[in-house]
Amino acid sequence: MPRLPRHPNFWLAGFLLWFGVLWGLSSFKVPSEGEPIIPHFDKIAHFGYFFGGSGLLSAWLYRRNPENPNWWKIIGTAVLVVALVGALDEYHQSFTPGRSGNDPADWAADLLGATAGALVFKRIHHLLK
Repeated sequence: MPRLPRHPNFWLAGFLLWFGVLWGLSSFKVPSEGEPIIPHFDKIAHFGYFFGGSGLLSAWLYRRNPENPNWWKIIGTAVLVVALVGALDEYHQSFTPGRSGNDPADWAADLLGATAGALVFKRIHHLLK
């Protein structure tokens, strides 16, 4: 079984890096290359990216008190924070030339990814013990 870093600051740094990359990606125009091969692939990308962010934040919250984790608080906080980041990201994109922001479907994919990421982390958290 793989051993993952246990220090909480590692996971916080990962989450902050995740946020920084998201902000950077949202600051540039997306090149238009016609219709994607997979319809609505952007929603899949949103789901996956926010799944990862929620997993990183869940790991940080868990490692702050691994002996007695409060899963309702960990999952609720991770989903809420990452969903708010998704809303902020959509708002930010509305000011980026060549981007469309405030897309409710993108934000819904962010929210679903955040929820799934926190729930999957709860299932695999034993890798951080």
